[in-house]
Amino acid sequence: MTPDQLYELLPAVHRRRDAENGGQLRSLLSVIAEQAGVVEAGIEQMYADWFIETCADWVVPYLGELVGYRPPPGAAAVPSTGTDEARRLLASAVPRREVAATVTNRRRKGTLALLEDLARDVADWPARAVEYRRLLAVTQPVRRYPADERATGRRLRHGGLADLRRTEALDHLGGPFDDLARTAEVPRTGAARRSGRHNIPGVALHVWRLTAYPVTRAPAHCLDRARNRYTFSLLGNDTPLFTHPVPEPSPCHIADETNVPAPLGRRALAARLHDHYGPGKSLCLWVGDPDGEPVPLNRIAAADLSGWTHRSTPGRIAVDPVLGRIAFAPRDAPESGVWVTYHYGFPADLGGGEYPRPSPPADPAARAPYRVGPGHEHERITDALERRRADLEQWRDDTKRWQERRRRAEQRRARATDSKAPPALPDPPVPPSDVIEISGNEVHQDVLEIRLDRGERLVLRATDGSRPVLRLLDWTGNRPDALRIVGTEEGDGPPPRLTLDGLLVTGRSVQVRGEVGQLTLLHCTFVPGWDLDEHCRPQEPEEPGLELIDTPACVQAEHSILGTVLVTRSDETAGPNRLWFSDSVIDATGRDLAALAAPEGGHAHAVLNARRTTVIGTVRVHAAGLVEDCLLDGDVDVARRAEGCVRFSWLPPASRTPQRFHCEPEHSGGPAAPPLRFTSTRYGTPGYVQLADGSPDSVRRGAQDGSEPGALHDLFQPQREDNLRTRLAEYTPAGCDATVLFVT
Repeated sequence: MTPDQLYELLPAVHRRRDAENGGQLRSLLSVIAEQAGVVEAGIEQMYADWFIETCADWVVPYLGELVGYRPPPGAAAVPSTGTDEARRLLASAVPRREVAATVTNRRRKGTLALLEDLARDVADWPARAVEYRRLLAVTQPVRRYPADERATGRRLRHGGLADLRRTEALDHLGGPFDDLARTAEVPRTGAARRSGRHNIPGVALHVWRLTAYPVTRAPAHCLDRARNRYTFSLLGNDTPLFTHPVPEPSPCHIADETNVPAPLGRRALAARLHDHYGPGKSLCLWVGDPDGEPVPLNRIAAADLSGWTHRSTPGRIAVDPVLGRIAFAPRDAPESGVWVTYHYGFPADLGGGEYPRPSPPADPAARAPYRVGPGHEHERITDALERRRADLEQWRDDTKRWQERRRRAEQRRARATDSKAPPALPDPPVPPSDVIEISGNEVHQDVLEIRLDRGERLVLRATDGSRPVLRLLDWTGNRPDALRIVGTEEGDGPPPRLTLDGLLVTGRSVQVRGEVGQLTLLHCTFVPGWDLDEHCRPQEPEEPGLELIDTPACVQAEHSILGTVLVTRSDETAGPNRLWFSDSVIDATGRDLAALAAPEGGHAHAVLNARRTTVIGTVRVHAAGLVEDCLLDGDVDVARRAEGCVRFSWLPPASRTPQRFHCEPEHSGGPAAPPLRFTSTRYGTPGYVQLADGSPDSVRRGAQDGSEPGALHDLFQPQREDNLRTRLAEYTPAGCDATVLFVT
């Protein structure tokens, strides 16, 4: 009720008297109406709080308790006091969506499809649930057979030996899609030491932690020794192709190979070629024109190209999804290039890739960027750099003329009378754009040097959904080749700044020289070891990926993969370089090689600050600021140890660092603790810098928030696993022993 409505209920005599006395009664009724509105809104909210869809956030945990919702393990540490902060924390720990689905899920309790939905909803992992009771070998009845022939065949198949002619079934042996009969195992499925899957109560939820990342219409790599042989990876390494998962057709459907991001096998590709090949699917090929029609389906044949011994039939193209190789018939070798679309497995949004990246804040006064790529005004990055340099020189000349005109106008204005004022000056000239934007997945081999004057700020970035490649070649024979970023003393203003965003650099290193103020690397990859061979081994394992040569540049890297960082300073009396790494990988290609140092293994004249970073190799720096939630797989030697702190990180116990706090393995295991184990430490392989299964909890949960330290910290995999196991124990069929098995 509004104040006017409440005031109209009064008799007219009182309203007339109140108007004569200044409206004091009307003011009182306004306060009463305001409080009545608060009470009315509270009553309406009390009714809304009966329903999970409309209730307040702080009511969600209480409704969950009414229906028997079990909060995840992380919510147990939230205080249960009645303060607003405690209510906010409790509401954030109990998702509204899970509470709303509790009743529905209990109606489906005990079904395998529900367990797969829980893995997707709770942990955001694709999964396949397997009930091993149905896969146990059974003794066949002699006197009685089921009347149903289908049931008879099923029982006979589970009682015999493996059929060696079923090659596709043998490919699935030991995996989540294995349908061969087994004898019963004694250990429980969820046993801590030795898991026995095949048992009567055994139920397993196979989950895929790796994500299938796309590479769209990118040039394939042609081997120099044979023009009819290609690899999907532009770096020339063997890379297993992954399935691009499609949604399941119904809620009761059990996931198959097309619904999960699993590595694609040769026989699986041959058996279901129409499901995996084509635009928008797991892989696709173009010959000659990437904007034209793809290679027809009837020309693709799955084959084993190990050792390149397979000879393709004329008119057919052999594809090996296990190695990521392509082979044409010798007479059918293309002359105009091959483009491919495929998916590779990777743990997280890290390094150069087509995944969505955060967009920079919009500046309404900024000019349109210089665009490079097919269909744009510039075909090469060098052309855009030269055009920007010319526009910058023109802007400086126009600015000088405008300043001179303004000076003269001010002098005339000072001498002019009120009756004869000088005309107004035009607006100052607009500076050129500071952004060069690259589209597509093309290879750019023309960038050799980027020169920046004082006051300049340049951003070289990839468009969202693109992964351009900068291949640095051996162009000059009388000096080392590299991508040189040079800061000059020309111009006015602070030292220049350069940002590289979403790029993959291979072939040589990136060198920073001169008066550069800051180098920012966002979602970039400087291939460790410059380049890869077919087995993902680095071509130049001891060569640096980033060199700071006599420059005061501050380096800030986020969500990037870098090779060795080398700092060279001839004058160490100047201030040290500031290095900031977060959510990144510094890979020296070996734990005994230098990941961050000066030439010849000396201490880098730099101050290291790192958060959520994985370092493979030794670190030798002048000083350290804050190093936290990091995995340092190599000796660490800091010259100045009176300042700085290393906390919640893993590093060798013999390292010489500033004060440590809660660092592993010395915090729990001491010097006898086992070394770090990764799924893979070779860039280009699935599971790169992912902690190996079986790593101790002191490492897997060693970060300050209980998550995994290192570059994959923000995946929060330990918390997701705990939440999934809690839900799995609640919704598993009665009497079953359930567990979670990681496929990737």
